[in-house]
Amino acid sequence: MNESIKAGSVKPRQLMAFRAAMLQGSITAAAKQLNVSQPAVSRLIADLEFSLGFTLFARQANGIVPTREAQEFFREVDMMFYGLDRLTMVGEEIRTLSRATVRFASLPMLSFRVVPEAMFRFHEIYPQARVLQDVHPSARVLELVASRQVDFGAAQTHSRRDDIEILHTYHTRCVCVMAKDHPLAGARVLTPEALRDQPLIALARHTVTASYIANAFHDAGISPNIIAESQPSYAAGSLAAVGRGIAFIDQLTALALDDRVAVIPFEPMIPFDISILKPRETPLSRAAEGLLKEIKTAMEASLERAARHHNIFT
Repeated sequence: MNESIKAGSVKPRQLMAFRAAMLQGSITAAAKQLNVSQPAVSRLIADLEFSLGFTLFARQANGIVPTREAQEFFREVDMMFYGLDRLTMVGEEIRTLSRATVRFASLPMLSFRVVPEAMFRFHEIYPQARVLQDVHPSARVLELVASRQVDFGAAQTHSRRDDIEILHTYHTRCVCVMAKDHPLAGARVLTPEALRDQPLIALARHTVTASYIANAFHDAGISPNIIAESQPSYAAGSLAAVGRGIAFIDQLTALALDDRVAVIPFEPMIPFDISILKPRETPLSRAAEGLLKEIKTAMEASLERAARHHNIFT
């Protein structure tokens, strides 16, 4: 039998028996560890010796003594089993997401309640997984998603892109917020006509929402009295809260500011749609899918809470 045939005939069970005998110091103890009979272990080691072409143990009356060749061979075998044990551990870590990292980006409005609730539930299920959140205006979120710097994102977008896949879109609306002692704080609804000459705080003109609001006033033939532009929504709402004017913001931010402002629906309805996006042709990891599931749950709950609290239905 040539050497290549011998090398190819080494079996995993033979190596397991040899390693157990080396670690336990006896055939009997090795058999007990492997939960097999003593003759079976002896046979596996004898077959291994035949395959290798040299003796592994010197048999003595009081047990076995490893040969120098066995000691040298054991170092390699043990390293191999260490590698297998390591692979098993890594596989378990991947299965349980204990070594997973999810990075996602969102516009600021989700940072008040939606994302904290989602991350809390996600970490209850996968306590060792890491979540990295980037908070940016929608335009920057779209850039991060398209360039695959994040697993997924949440942003406003009014156009379809070849490099981004929209997973889900939530349809919300804009509301007017103002100081609670504002003369219009008790209104049932506000229109461009009702806001004629009122000091208004708009979102930055590059945003999707700003263009919708400008169109609403244009269609009504009214020039809005915009005294300030502010971004994000929380900044605009905070200006309104201190009496600077009436701000147009989204429902979720209005809910976060609820103890500071009066919230009034605006007509015609101004959409504030939020899309969940990911890079096109890039599958989500299991960890990203898990976080996305929790974000969807938290998003739906927050939108329902906001609509009910402000008596607004989208």
